[in-house]
Amino acid sequence: MPLLIFLWLIFFMLSFGVAGVIYVKMKMAAKKPWRLKIDYDYKPKISILVPTYNEAGIIRYKLKNLIKVNYPKDSMQIIVVDSNSMDETVNIVYKFIEQYPETNIQVLRQNEARGKSAALNFALKYCEGEIVIVSDADCFWPSDILTNALPFLADPIVGAVSGPKVLLNPNQSWITEMENIYVNSHNLVKLGESKIHSTVFFEGGFGAYKRDFLESFDPYNTGADDSGTVIKFIEKKLRALLIPEAKFYSAFPITWREKLNIKIRRANQLVRVFATYAKLLYRKRIKCSKAVILQNIFLYLFAPFMFISLLVATVFLLSNFPHFGLIFLVLIIPKVRLYVFEITQNYFILLIAIFSVMLGRKITFWDKPKDRILLTEDVLHRYKLI
Repeated sequence: MPLLIFLWLIFFMLSFGVAGVIYVKMKMAAKKPWRLKIDYDYKPKISILVPTYNEAGIIRYKLKNLIKVNYPKDSMQIIVVDSNSMDETVNIVYKFIEQYPETNIQVLRQNEARGKSAALNFALKYCEGEIVIVSDADCFWPSDILTNALPFLADPIVGAVSGPKVLLNPNQSWITEMENIYVNSHNLVKLGESKIHSTVFFEGGFGAYKRDFLESFDPYNTGADDSGTVIKFIEKKLRALLIPEAKFYSAFPITWREKLNIKIRRANQLVRVFATYAKLLYRKRIKCSKAVILQNIFLYLFAPFMFISLLVATVFLLSNFPHFGLIFLVLIIPKVRLYVFEITQNYFILLIAIFSVMLGRKITFWDKPKDRILLTEDVLHRYKLI
């Protein structure tokens, strides 16, 4: 009995306790000041890449959002790179260019859809800016995002910056409520990682990279054009930061099935990202941000197996000592129940992702979830995004 309880406590701490300690540690780090050369007069020429595939329903909103951004128009190049859309996406972009001829918007077309990273790499050679910025068609920027984010790139040690995602529909369903809690917590952790040295997580909504160091998107072929691209910057001893003032907006699906589709796809990518970091650490090619990388390797690659061990130990304890079940009375508390459900779900998703990677399965194309219908003109006007 004592040995079984001891093992249960060990597995519990490795499944939940370590994650809690990391969160508290990153929360404390997030409060520290930036030690950087931030220049708010820094206004380099920029190239904004917008990859599209069948985005006819929202591409006009996206372009209206971009031209509303507060930045010198003669220093801004916008490239819409389309992966052989089967709808009216490209025609809508051309009509928008005719309506706003003063904007520097270019259209690049691929003959086939080969995935988002392939589209971005195709467009990279056409970029004229010192800074290359990626933004998905379903993500929208406040007008001050560039003036808030780009000054951090004035420091020579900073190679890339991103911003926190904010949900447009945080209270639409219990699914979006839980996702909002997760997003806010994750943003805080990424800020803490940035203050220590670098965050290893970037989002497709806003990621800005120094062109001189951007050889290609996702150079290690992880399937993650955002976080996968950051790997090379950290390998070059450059910092990759989340800037809290550089937030962007996006909607999230309201059904559990759609949420699982997004989470499993993202987990598949992140497992590959951290497997790549593990290889680079082993080969001694990563010289900085090691603590941040190691804690994420543990959470994404090892903690899911500790969670399975915890479940097995729990079954053994309940079968031999039914009174042990009283510990689950804590689930009566609604908030605790939701947190446990979310963490349990995420561990199972990670296990699915780990085994899919082991089997060599990789998602190359980005499937659009049913969140596009949530991006209405009224919602975007309400948030002053168009």
